[in-house]
Amino acid sequence: MNKGIIEKTEKWVKAQLINEESGHDWYHILRVTRTAQQIAKEEHANDEIVTLAALVHDLADDKVAQNEKEALKNIDEWFKENGLGDEAIAQIISIITTISFKGGNGQPVSTLEGKIVQDADRLDALGAIGIARTFVYSGHKGQPMYDPELPVRNEMSIEEYRHGKSSAVHHFYEKLLKLKDQMNTTTGMKLAARRHAFMETYLEQFYQEWNGR
Repeated sequence: MNKGIIEKTEKWVKAQLINEESGHDWYHILRVTRTAQQIAKEEHANDEIVTLAALVHDLADDKVAQNEKEALKNIDEWFKENGLGDEAIAQIISIITTISFKGGNGQPVSTLEGKIVQDADRLDALGAIGIARTFVYSGHKGQPMYDPELPVRNEMSIEEYRHGKSSAVHHFYEKLLKLKDQMNTTTGMKLAARRHAFMETYLEQFYQEWNGR
């Protein structure tokens, strides 16, 4: 694995996301990268592709980037300037443009490396960290913690998923609790099961306190 390009990419991504406030910051990237590396080792995948894709996976996401096409161009140019081959760059671009949930409208991921990065990204949306990120993201979007008058949106367009009215607690049902059954790898499934169970316990406690019990 080329440690030079990885170290440079870490610094490049950190500089762009260190002050990001929606829960998709540098520390999210760092957790996803470490988890992806762990899964890659278990699943015998290309560690360099997994690591680099995990590092840049949110730079061209519409939750962070104002212009996705421009952001993808910047990623492509970054890797070319740092000596990464065209085939590897194409693999990374393919991964980062297909791993997003997008309200259940995301494209299928085709490679083992892509499946691993997707699992790692989704694992960071589960468990204690996932709960914390959900409330941070909802606050960032101006959504309430919980509104029992709102319906749970089971089927959504990408536009509705991104901009429709919801709440942090609704997000559990619209996305988070679905992720356990959408894991791609055996390792990802094992890690997701424990985090999923923690979220179910959290919701039980939340509703007890919400109802004054």
